Amino acid sequence: MDRTRVIAAAFAVVLLGVTALSYIPGLKDAQGLTFGLFKLNLFNDLLHTFSALWAGVAAYVSRRAAATFLKLFGVLYFLDGLMGTMIGSGYLDLGVLINGVLDLPFKFKFLSSLPHLVLGGIAAFSGFILDKRP
Repeated sequence: MDRTRVIAAAFAVVLLGVTALSYIPGLKDAQGLTFGLFKLNLFNDLLHTFSALWAGVAAYVSRRAAATFLKLFGVLYFLDGLMGTMIGSGYLDLGVLINGVLDLPFKFKFLSSLPHLVLGGIAAFSGFILDKRP
């Protein structure tokens, strides 16, 4: 299996792990916030599970499918993270429609958006840059 497909497969594992966070005792605070930063609900679990399945199928199908996944997923998640950092709500979980612009400290908005910034950035870099290298 080539590098692009391995990276997409790794994303499948990571995203399934993110889904599992909702069900591991001790990771939520008294308010139900995972790591004290964000609330993961059934909709988030479905979104992460769908993304994991997409990554896994793409990794299985072909290098081209894996690269397409990494590019699309990377851009979508990274932009969602940027939006969350700027206004406190993202679009992937419909937060911007449900909550609108949130008046939260920048540090909190950044930390709660960091997973999408990191995952999206790595995926986009892998799909757009690493996939082109031999």
